[in-house]
Amino acid sequence: MYVDPQGMHDMGKNRTARTGNKIATRPKAQLAKDDGQVVQALLAQLPAGYAELLGDLKRRIRAAQIRAVTRVNRELVLLYWEIGHGILEQQERLGWGTRVIDQLAADLRREFPEMNGISPRNFKYMRAFAAAYPDPAMVQESLAQITWYHNIALLEKLKDSETRLWYARQTAFHGWSRNVLVAQIETEAHKRQGQALTNFDRTLPPPQSDLARQLLKDPYTFEFLSLADDVAERRLEQSLLDHLKQFLVELGTGFAFVGSQYHLEVGGDDFYLDLLFYHLKLRCFVVIDLKTEPFQPEHAGKMSFYLAAVDDLLRHPSDGASVGLILCKERNHVVVEYALRDSNRPLGVATYQLLPPAMRANLPSPAQLAAELERHASAESR
Repeated sequence: MYVDPQGMHDMGKNRTARTGNKIATRPKAQLAKDDGQVVQALLAQLPAGYAELLGDLKRRIRAAQIRAVTRVNRELVLLYWEIGHGILEQQERLGWGTRVIDQLAADLRREFPEMNGISPRNFKYMRAFAAAYPDPAMVQESLAQITWYHNIALLEKLKDSETRLWYARQTAFHGWSRNVLVAQIETEAHKRQGQALTNFDRTLPPPQSDLARQLLKDPYTFEFLSLADDVAERRLEQSLLDHLKQFLVELGTGFAFVGSQYHLEVGGDDFYLDLLFYHLKLRCFVVIDLKTEPFQPEHAGKMSFYLAAVDDLLRHPSDGASVGLILCKERNHVVVEYALRDSNRPLGVATYQLLPPAMRANLPSPAQLAAELERHASAESR
């Protein structure tokens, strides 16, 4: 017997009970309960393995839809490169001016009225795109993996081709939206990635150590918090939790949040981890300790203790060694190296910034703010 699942859903969706000549609608909770019972009863009559087949087909259809969208995007980016390349060739060979682009866009719009992206402005982007990437293999390998609007952002925000390619690959890998991509560019993520001081080369096996090192940044940028430099540690922690989505974006792909002030009992004493994550690619726990003071050697000892406890109490036998990240306001390179040198636990030390340097430089100093407030107060009193 075959039963259409959509039909089952529709049967229960608007079910009513007749009372005389009136129709009394049952409460939603009762309807949901009745629907569930009906669905379960009908599913019980389906042949064995039906639910598994249905689930597998749903996954296949969704995967095919994603592949189709990706393929369309790829073809569109390649088409735009070909248009830009053709315009460049004709301009160089025949000395075409920019007015020809306007005419070309108008003629193509008449021929393909349903097609988006046919405008003089977009054609100029296509020309700039082809000029920036003369090798079509480069376009196919990296740039066709992201949307045209991502590529426009790369053209507008960056001048260096290699840097653009770095961000294109990171966008495809992390699935960044255009806004996230722009934020990463503005905070110079390419200069921060893999820059934390670590001992991973000694404490982790080569494949894991390389991946772990590339995942950590220095500095981390928390400008979305709008906090002062002298913020207390618990306020910093709470603010990061209040902006957890932005915090996860800044941490990077693969971090799954486990808890804050995560409780561990060791030898009858209570200890609390500032932030605990699990990394899906490293397959290990990541402990983050927040410090609103400069790095001190004892911070490394405390983190080593936390990692030993997490490995003993939380780590699954198939998990990798837990990794610790000490996020501090400042660090002395030499002091960190000495502190990590003899540790047998995977530790990293990085700094954080509440505002990017460029924005910080443009902010008025406390003295300037006081002078401005005094000036306004004087003006109002006149």
